Amino acid sequence: MAKPSYSTPLGMVDILPDQTPSWRALEQIIHEEAAKFNFQEIRTPILEPTKLIKRGIGQLTDIVTKEIFAFQKGDTNYTLRPELTAPVVRSFVQHHLDQRGGVQKLYYIGPMFRAERPQKGRQRQFHQFGLEVIGSADSVADIETIAFMMRIYQRIGIKNFTLKLNSIGDLESRERYKQVLRDDLEPHRSKLSELSQQRLEKNPMRILDSKEPEDQEYIAKAPKIQDYLNEDSTIHFEKVKHGLQVLDIPFEVDTYLVRGMDYYTRTAFELSSPDLGSQDALAGGGRYDLLVEEIGGKPTPAVGFAAGMERLLIACEELNISLSEKSVLDIYIVSLGEEARNWALSFLPELRSHGLSASMDYTGRSMKAQMKEANREHTRFTIIAGENELNNRAFILRDMNKSVEVNLSAKEIISTVLAHKSRPK
Repeated sequence: MAKPSYSTPLGMVDILPDQTPSWRALEQIIHEEAAKFNFQEIRTPILEPTKLIKRGIGQLTDIVTKEIFAFQKGDTNYTLRPELTAPVVRSFVQHHLDQRGGVQKLYYIGPMFRAERPQKGRQRQFHQFGLEVIGSADSVADIETIAFMMRIYQRIGIKNFTLKLNSIGDLESRERYKQVLRDDLEPHRSKLSELSQQRLEKNPMRILDSKEPEDQEYIAKAPKIQDYLNEDSTIHFEKVKHGLQVLDIPFEVDTYLVRGMDYYTRTAFELSSPDLGSQDALAGGGRYDLLVEEIGGKPTPAVGFAAGMERLLIACEELNISLSEKSVLDIYIVSLGEEARNWALSFLPELRSHGLSASMDYTGRSMKAQMKEANREHTRFTIIAGENELNNRAFILRDMNKSVEVNLSAKEIISTVLAHKSRPK
């Protein structure tokens, strides 16, 4: 009887050991830049109540209607989080983070889940980093959010991208524009896609985000929201644009950019790169002044963004950008005989206590096989220990780059390798 064969679920991938250095390097960049901007990390559960996700994101978004992983356990419905803004706001409200005082500047890194058709840069389990600024209605919060986002890509070295910017107005402007848009599209209802017909009643602005071919003619002819912004929304948008110009951050205004979630107000933005092909979005976000109250908190303004990590790494690959250096093992101990293996095992903690990376053979192979393994691990130095070396308490230290050997005591080996590591590259 054949043994069962197992593989990852559709749209989910293993991140293998030769890939994780790039992931760690990217995460380190995010942590370092967040510290420079004075943001604090927040971590929320992968599972959230389905009611939170539907209420926070919107009942008629593609995510809720097509893409969430939802299940029931007992009397409670859960969803694997498809994004992190609603969970972060839930945490803000639940733990009364507003009582900490001041604006809450929070960032996150973690996995998300959406049951969509897998393709390049789009998986069912994917990873995002992002931030949320909760408690400020000032345009400076929008500008700093965008500046942080741009800083990550600039530091990595990605230059071929476009920042699209729009304002979708405050609640008053949105309601006025929704009615105008509804009146404009209603005569064409039967020609719109099925989902757009559903959206026409409750949230016609989401039709502008449709990718369905039958909708495009009517989207192109639709009224522009800029013509229906009230004075406060117009002033806010002008301040955001001016701030980006002050920071020398180029952008283009996209009047049909509304983003994919129902909770956005005023500023909306998206970063895209042609290096990703048809799925060109790198990151996106905007202001969501209504969400905190919607989830049960006090009326609180907020702004944030999220970025796909897989897509960023794909862009790095397309541009031949390496985020991490090749991993180098400081020391590999080649041991000959049982007594030497025991010595090697006892010496490893001493090496590691001095900050050196060190390993040894786990399988009792020949010296030739052990040296081959040391080469495969990109080892800088090997220690060769056999019966003679143990008796003399002098071991062979081999410089693998220069093919030079010296006989040294254990203490001398440590000082020699440490001195080599301290030299400027």
